[in-house]
Amino acid sequence: MGLSARQDSDTEANRTGKNYNFSRYLRQSAETFPDKKGIVLAAGRNKDGGAIYDSMTLGELDRLSDSFALGLEKSGIHRGTKTVLMAKPGKDFFPLTMALFKIGAVPVIVDPGMGIGRMLHCIKSTRPEAFIGIPPAHVVRLLAPGSFKSLKTWVTVGRRWFWRGGTTSAMKENPGANHDIAHAAASDLAAIIFTTGSTGPAKGVEYTHGMFDGMISQLINNFNPGEDEIDLATFPLYTLFDVSLGITAVLPDMNPASPAKAKPEKIVEAIQDQNVTTMFGSPALLKNLSVYCRKKEITLPTVGRVLSGAAPVTPEVMEGIEDLLGDHARFFVTYGATEAAPVSAMDSHDVLKETRFDTERGKGSCIGLPFKGIDVKIIPITDEPWETLDRDSTVPPGTIGEIIVRGDIVSTRYFERPDEDTLSKIHHGDETWHRMGDLGWLDEKGRIWYCGRKKDRIIAPQKTYYTIPCEAVFNTHQAVSRSALVGVEVDSAVSPVVCVELHDKFKKANREKITGGLRIMAEQNAVTTGIETFLFYDSFPVDIRHNIKIDRAELAVRANRQITKKG
Repeated sequence: MGLSARQDSDTEANRTGKNYNFSRYLRQSAETFPDKKGIVLAAGRNKDGGAIYDSMTLGELDRLSDSFALGLEKSGIHRGTKTVLMAKPGKDFFPLTMALFKIGAVPVIVDPGMGIGRMLHCIKSTRPEAFIGIPPAHVVRLLAPGSFKSLKTWVTVGRRWFWRGGTTSAMKENPGANHDIAHAAASDLAAIIFTTGSTGPAKGVEYTHGMFDGMISQLINNFNPGEDEIDLATFPLYTLFDVSLGITAVLPDMNPASPAKAKPEKIVEAIQDQNVTTMFGSPALLKNLSVYCRKKEITLPTVGRVLSGAAPVTPEVMEGIEDLLGDHARFFVTYGATEAAPVSAMDSHDVLKETRFDTERGKGSCIGLPFKGIDVKIIPITDEPWETLDRDSTVPPGTIGEIIVRGDIVSTRYFERPDEDTLSKIHHGDETWHRMGDLGWLDEKGRIWYCGRKKDRIIAPQKTYYTIPCEAVFNTHQAVSRSALVGVEVDSAVSPVVCVELHDKFKKANREKITGGLRIMAEQNAVTTGIETFLFYDSFPVDIRHNIKIDRAELAVRANRQITKKG
């Protein structure tokens, strides 16, 4: 049975009250393609320096998750048990996650890259009853007991050290066991996934099984994945969707917490060794990959689809990636957030042929039409709560406002954060809209144009400045690699300041001359008039997860310090 047919059949089953449990997709894939590779992992180097790979079939993955599900239940993890999972993406992590879904437990996913302090705060706030982790994670558990005092059960991934509790090694000793999939309604809580906190305090987003179902539907309907696809999974959580769709997921030799530091030669190696046909990469990873391949005159003809997201992708990166691919390959920039994804996507062909020119003139970055089933509105900009929507709630077409979205891929609440729910959710009858915290506008075709984060807008005495439109203007300067708009308080008023990273070949150029050119550009565009201050930096602070979103709060502090020092 093909992917689309399986989805149509399952959708009909759901209408009749059947099971929404996310793990059922893995079971279906394993029954359809039991001997197909589910995950392929870079597992070291041979004596000649080449990569060694380990793998699991979809059938093995499903059976191991059954064994884990039985073992976890014996350890005390049951339906509804909030369970922190801290293991490296590998042969235990993915079946463990699916095992928790099969039980009906609630995995709590925290990005360890956010730092120990914030990670412990997130864990403590969810009051988990169970903890599954590698030995170093258990050491953290023991050294910070205050964050784990709610625990009743803990399990070690691998060999247990000096503490008690079950082990995944012991659970693997019952390989023939079967575990039924717990029944789940669409509204049942499936997981709590924390934002990284790169654009504000980290928040636990409640994912329902219906949300996962909606995400699977959007992936099928908009990207039409084939049964023979092989996906390079540079963001490990996407592996769960790969195996659910019967797609082979290849995890390359890289630290997924630092995609910008991934060695492009190892990305190329995995693509070539495994005949990868599709991949997701952060803009930072793709930029490095395109530069490396251009220098080495490498192409990637097996790759038919590339997805990116988390931040705008520059036309230069799009051109660089397109040059690596075959004539029929597609490159999509996706839009979404932890609370709602995917919302839309934009084909790089359309950007390079059409919208890039408006982007460079300060119109924002076009991120495409909302996917079918996803509703998008633009409301007036405010930092205050919205109680409900009415016919006067939206701004006229072409006007910049705040992006709000509705659909089955949208989380309706944060975990025990009613304050954040009040600020981020709008209830209209039985419907819930999520305020993305992003600014943008809709064009005459209904496409979304992204203009930056709401909290990053600069409200100066003369006018309001928006990050993406302003920066795109300055990014067209031949010396500028990228720019960042921040606000600095000068004489009790906020003043717009543009921070600049230069291309390598211009780092020793006359900066006063570059500044003069940027000031002329600013005065020639209505979007940027009034911007006079430009500061130069070797590199910008960036977000944890994708290494591409600029940490504007930190950059503003640096800019303020530099201006104060000059004064």
